[in-house]
Amino acid sequence: MSNLRVARQAATLYLIGLTVFTAAGCSVGQSQELQSRGRLTARPRTDLGAAGAGATALGIGRGRDGLLIVPAKLPAGPVPLVVLLHGAGGSASGIAARLSAAADSAGAVFVVPDSRGPTWDAIRGDYGPDVEFIDRALQRVFGMFAVDPSRVIVSGFSDGASYALALGRMNGDLFTRVVAFSPGFVPSGSAVGKPEVFITHGDNDRILPLESTSLRIVPALIRAGYPVTFRQFTGGHTVPENLARDAFAWAVASRPADARR
Repeated sequence: MSNLRVARQAATLYLIGLTVFTAAGCSVGQSQELQSRGRLTARPRTDLGAAGAGATALGIGRGRDGLLIVPAKLPAGPVPLVVLLHGAGGSASGIAARLSAAADSAGAVFVVPDSRGPTWDAIRGDYGPDVEFIDRALQRVFGMFAVDPSRVIVSGFSDGASYALALGRMNGDLFTRVVAFSPGFVPSGSAVGKPEVFITHGDNDRILPLESTSLRIVPALIRAGYPVTFRQFTGGHTVPENLARDAFAWAVASRPADARR
């Protein structure tokens, strides 16, 4: 199946999901049966050593696996960690290459998994293999080196952005921030915590049009009590490098003691 066909199918499913999302009054905090299947169990540790620089395979999947990317320059002590999710029909290597410059400047460890299928499971109305795989990846990484629990971020582009919003909402006791580049909708799931959210979207996006996606998602999240930063830009279905840098810098920045925790 071509990447274009996958992207078109994903866009169709986005609009279906967005219709349900909107019809429900854009309530992103209500109870859902999918809650337990969208929960992650891995938790960071601060009593381990530092990470060695470089990009290596996660080494936990056959065929489709993912990457662990550790920049040469990291802050002393426990480090920020970013989970980065690719779009429909994409791959870890593809999204890592697209955002490499911004990621290098962030001063954070990046966990970049491959979806188990052509795209993430929530778009098909359920959580399962992808949540399990991401949990395994995090368990492995959290056991390798010290991670700052106040700076664990989930991010993504397109379908990966929608999935990041879903996982961030359902795992707000793990993820403190969510970065969503051009999301389509917010998949179902019960909210736990209130992570901060940063969303970017192009005003000429022909795959996931701004008017039917982020311009509905942002006010719905705000009504539900999420702190949201929204950056609209001139362009299509992409991630401008300057906005990617800004978003990751925002995500990994140290904050005063978090009153939400």
